[in-house]
Amino acid sequence: ADQIGNRFALMADDVVTAFQPLEALVIQVDGDVLYLDVGGSAAQIGQEFMIFRKGEVFRHPLTDKPLGRYEAVLGHAQIRRVQPQFSEAVFIPLPDKPRPLPEDGARITRGRIKVAVTPVLDMTNSQADFRRVPYMFATILDRSKRFQVVDPLTVSDMLATASVRVEEVLARPDRAGRAARSLEVAGWLVPILLERRGVTYLDVTWISAITGRALFSRRMTLLPASAAEAQRFPWEPRGED
Repeated sequence: ADQIGNRFALMADDVVTAFQPLEALVIQVDGDVLYLDVGGSAAQIGQEFMIFRKGEVFRHPLTDKPLGRYEAVLGHAQIRRVQPQFSEAVFIPLPDKPRPLPEDGARITRGRIKVAVTPVLDMTNSQADFRRVPYMFATILDRSKRFQVVDPLTVSDMLATASVRVEEVLARPDRAGRAARSLEVAGWLVPILLERRGVTYLDVTWISAITGRALFSRRMTLLPASAAEAQRFPWEPRGED
C-alpha cells in the first residue's frame, strides 16, 4: 500500500495538469465533432470541457451596472486529438439543448472537481491489504487544491449497496455513469495493479461520469519488495502493509 501511495504521489501532477482551469472557443462544428481554439501544450487528450453559450447581460438590482452574462450549458466535449493550433473533441449533448455553434465557449471549471476513488483492482493476486490506498489517493488529491474527493468509505458502501464491482466501473459505461451520478461526481479514479512479464505496474485510469468511459490513464512500475528493502536505510523501519 505504501509503494502504491508513493507512486501515485509521483503521478498526481499529471492528473492535476489534465484538469487545470482552461477556457476556449468553438471554432468549427462538424456533426458531433467540435474544434476548439486551444492546442499544443495547453490541451491534452482526455480533457473534458463544458460547452456553453452566453446569453443576456445581468445587472445589479440597485445600480443597474452590468455584472456578467447568463450562460446556457449545451453539453460536454472530450478532446480526442491535439494539434499545435487547435484540438478536436467529441461533443456529448445535453437533452433538449441547442447544438453548439462557432463562438460558443468551452471551459474546464476553476472550482474544485469532485471525484470518487474506487478500491484497488488487484489483477496480480498478491493477497496484500490495499484498503488504505483510496485514503492515500484522497489525501494527495485534496492537497492539490484542485479536487474534492468523496470519502472512500462512502464510495465502498455505495458500490456494495448498488452491487457494482470495480471491474464494472471500468467495463460497463452504463453502470459507471449511474454510480457516478448517485455520488454527484465528475469522474472516477480507478487504481489498478497489473503484472506484465514479471513486472508489477500501477495503472491509474480516469473514468468520465458523463459517458462512463475511460478518458486517460497513467502507468508506473512498482519496485519489487526486495528492491524496496535494499534501498532502506538501516535505521528505517521495514515497510508494512
